[in-house]
Amino acid sequence: MGQPQRIEESFRREHSKRISKSIPSVNKKIDAFTQVSEFQKEEVRRELLYSHVGLILKFGLFIVFATSLVNLGLASHQRVNRNLELSYLLEKESEKLHKLRLRFDEMFTNGGEQSFFKEQDQWITPNSVRVIWR
Repeated sequence: MGQPQRIEESFRREHSKRISKSIPSVNKKIDAFTQVSEFQKEEVRRELLYSHVGLILKFGLFIVFATSLVNLGLASHQRVNRNLELSYLLEKESEKLHKLRLRFDEMFTNGGEQSFFKEQDQWITPNSVRVIWR
């Protein structure tokens, strides 16, 4: 009664085999869970990388659109300024043309030739004979 009983070796081997078999199954479960968690971590990293790439692409497109909009605004501003300048010059030239037409029309009225000569700079001194070649 007080002495320990001796266990047969075959029982020990079978029991140790069972224990060794059961331990790797726990390790396999832990390994499977570890693999799943590793896979989830990789998936999260991959999604983060993809979101960063997407953000960089969106930012690049925003910069392209912004610079295009600025260039379009500058080109529009230049066109408006050129148009204003050309319209101002056209108005001035139209006024000159109108004045010249009036003078041309006055030449063909009665005494228009004399008034034309009076307007011209006098190269010949007054009260002298003028010769007009025709």
